[in-house]
Amino acid sequence: MSETARGARVLVSGASGFIGSALCRALAADGTQELLLTRGGAPSHPATIRWDPEAGTVERRGLEALDAAFHLAGENIAAARWTRARKERIRRSRARGTALLAEALAEQRPPPRLLVSASAIGIYGDRGDEELDESSAPGTGFLPDVCREWEEAAAAARSAGTRVVLARFGLVLGPGGGALQRLLLPFRLGLGGRLGSGRQFVSWISLADAVGLLRHAMTCAALEGPLNCVAPRPVRNAEFARTLGRALGRPAFLPAPAPLLRLALGELADALLLASARVLPRKALASGYSFHHEDLAAALNAALPLHH
Repeated sequence: MSETARGARVLVSGASGFIGSALCRALAADGTQELLLTRGGAPSHPATIRWDPEAGTVERRGLEALDAAFHLAGENIAAARWTRARKERIRRSRARGTALLAEALAEQRPPPRLLVSASAIGIYGDRGDEELDESSAPGTGFLPDVCREWEEAAAAARSAGTRVVLARFGLVLGPGGGALQRLLLPFRLGLGGRLGSGRQFVSWISLADAVGLLRHAMTCAALEGPLNCVAPRPVRNAEFARTLGRALGRPAFLPAPAPLLRLALGELADALLLASARVLPRKALASGYSFHHEDLAAALNAALPLHH
C-alpha cells in the first residue's frame, strides 16, 4: 500500500498550529484518516489521542497501525523575549516531546513507515553569505543546540526501522498566521523596513510549499534525514522588506537599528532577526519536488489575497 493511499492512518501533533492546520486540511483532501495528538481539553476531532509531554505520557493504544506520523508540536520560539526559564521550556518541549513520541512509535508492531519531525534552519546559526544545504554542519549557540537536540530525539524511531525525515523549516509565509501576520501592522502603517544592516539572508517558504514538502516526504521513499524546507531563492532582509512593502502598497524605508532590536528583544533579536542563513533546498530539488512559489513576490501575493 502506498503511504498516501486513501484511508492511510496518519498521526499529526501540533495540528492546531499554523503549518499543522494547513497540513490537516491537505491530508483530509487526500483521503487519509487523520489522528490528532492533543494535550487536553474537549476533543474537537473524532480521532483524538491524548498526550502530556511534560508528564511523559501518551495513549499508546491510539498509535496502532499507523502509516505515518507528522510531529509539529513545540513551544513557540519567537513568542516572547528569551528568559532563562523560557529557554529551558523551549529546549525541553522540543527534545522531550519528540523523544516521547519517537519511543512510543518505536514500540508499535509494526512501527509506522514514516516519521516527519519538525526542526528549523536555526540549526545552522548565523553564517553570513555561506550557502548552506543539508550536508552543512550545525552552527553554535542556543538555537543550533536546541535544534540539534530536537533532531537527535527522533533516534528511537529510526532505530526501530522507521524512515525519519527532519523538516528544517525556514520563515513560513501564508495567510492568517505565522511570522508574516506580526509584520503586517507596522508595514501597513508605513513603519516597515530592513532589520539591522539588512544584509542578512532570509530563507523563506510559502505555506503551500511547506505543506507540499511534508506530503512529498510521504511519497518519496528516498527522502531521509534533514530536509531543508525553504524556497530555492533566499533573499537579503532589505529585499524582503522592500518586496513586502510593494505587496502591501506601502513604503518600507524605516530601518530598525540592531541596538534597538537587541534592547527590545535581547538574545532573540540576534538569533532570529539579525542572523544570516542562506539555506538552499538541495534535497527537495534533487528528489523531484516542484515548488509552487520560487519567487518571494509571488509567495507574498498568495499570502495576502485581500490586497489584490
